[in-house]
Amino acid sequence: MLCELEQSVLLVCDIQQRLIVAMPDNEADMMLHNTQILLQAAALLDIPVIVSEQYPKGLGSTESSIRDAFPEATKLFKKTAFSCCAADGLMASLSGLGRSQIIVIGMETHICVLQSAYQLKATGLDVFVVADATCSRKAIHQTNALQRMNDFGVTITNHESVLFEWLGDARHAQFKSLSTLIR
Repeated sequence: MLCELEQSVLLVCDIQQRLIVAMPDNEADMMLHNTQILLQAAALLDIPVIVSEQYPKGLGSTESSIRDAFPEATKLFKKTAFSCCAADGLMASLSGLGRSQIIVIGMETHICVLQSAYQLKATGLDVFVVADATCSRKAIHQTNALQRMNDFGVTITNHESVLFEWLGDARHAQFKSLSTLIR
């Protein structure tokens, strides 16, 4: 299964100020970089973006470099449950978009990303987790979570695959703009 431009929603899960500092620097940097690329692509391609924040009172708001990259119509949901699906209004907002594919990025892979992906998949949506736009404090937790999600039928992918699947063809009007993002 490939990501389809007209069916995709990008879900940014809990990339927050006080949580990011707990991540290994190289993993956090990669996740932030690839998340910014996906957000820029979503803006250029008119892909809806939904963002969750886990207990922002304690963990802070979304990290500023990510927040600055949000497309104009981005919808933000605050939550205390680990799954994004439990955030008030998120599932109704998602349903209102009428799209069948959810592209999930964020942290932590083995907690909020995993629980969100499982619940989204259980509702019948096609769920893609972008491995190089997620992270956990420990690599073993990330590896385990990605394997568990794969075993559950979640598609594990990477940011470049998502970009080129959204484009579908080098003749796409945004091909040059998006291909420069990954150079």
